[in-house]
Amino acid sequence: MPARRATRAGQRPTEAQLAEALRTGPFPAALRTALAARGLALHRVQHRLALRGIRVGVTSLSYWQRGVRRPDRAESLRAVAALEEVLELPPHALTRLLGPRATAGHPPARPYRDVLEPAAALESVLESLQAPPDGGLHTAMQYERVTIGPRRDLLTRVTQHVVRAHRDGVDRYLAIHHGDPGCDAERVRVRALANCRLGRVRRHLASGVVVAELLFDARLRHGDTAVLEYRFDDASGAPSHEYVRGFTFGGGHYVLQVAFDRAALPVRCRRFARPSASAPRAAVTELTLNAHGTAHLVEEEIRPGVVGIAWEWE
Repeated sequence: MPARRATRAGQRPTEAQLAEALRTGPFPAALRTALAARGLALHRVQHRLALRGIRVGVTSLSYWQRGVRRPDRAESLRAVAALEEVLELPPHALTRLLGPRATAGHPPARPYRDVLEPAAALESVLESLQAPPDGGLHTAMQYERVTIGPRRDLLTRVTQHVVRAHRDGVDRYLAIHHGDPGCDAERVRVRALANCRLGRVRRHLASGVVVAELLFDARLRHGDTAVLEYRFDDASGAPSHEYVRGFTFGGGHYVLQVAFDRAALPVRCRRFARPSASAPRAAVTELTLNAHGTAHLVEEEIRPGVVGIAWEWE
């Protein structure tokens, strides 16, 4: 990931490193790299923006590069476009990393079919649950732990999830599981572990897709958050080679940890991302398999699309 392409103290990123950061994002990492490559302090950037008629505070610039806040208002987006000039970047190099503009507190969404597969099977299951186009929720923070068993198959995935409502009246979260090839969807079990109740469960046997309703105790209003924990038990598919998570909304934090049985450790693990489910892997980065048999990734700012960990057995 871009945050790992660290240079030695006092050494500016090269143009190749800058180009890679602009290609892969996310926005905070790309902005940090561009500032470091040009050797510009934030107060100097602020001054140069002011000369172009753009008023933005040093604090806001600091928040943007750290991922604390995301520029999504009209004046903020104009400032980002001006930053591209100040930092001598190609047009839209930074603005494209922000994706479509959010409006009225509603984050931009991607269709499920763009980030999750198999799309037709998933849409069929969601339709049977009368699911609205975006569900009314987006991720504020998510931690997932995936366990791979001694037969190299996916045993469990436990998710701790903080969601935020971007409209009133949301009373459920739809958890989606797509098993590995050969998965028997009838054998997949779902458990609501904390702060939610299990509702309807729908399965698409041919594709291995399982969708479960996780019900809240009360309807959420716009801006409300909910913390929930849930678990899928599988162990029905072929040997697993990757775990991916698709995001229809951007902006939150995501941590994925994959734990391997000591009797079946992979020889290599890699982080990757894809802008859509059908796109080739990009931003591939080697990951360390630690002494506890786990590898992990941290996404400081989720981008709509797919992120995951892949591994090789031999």
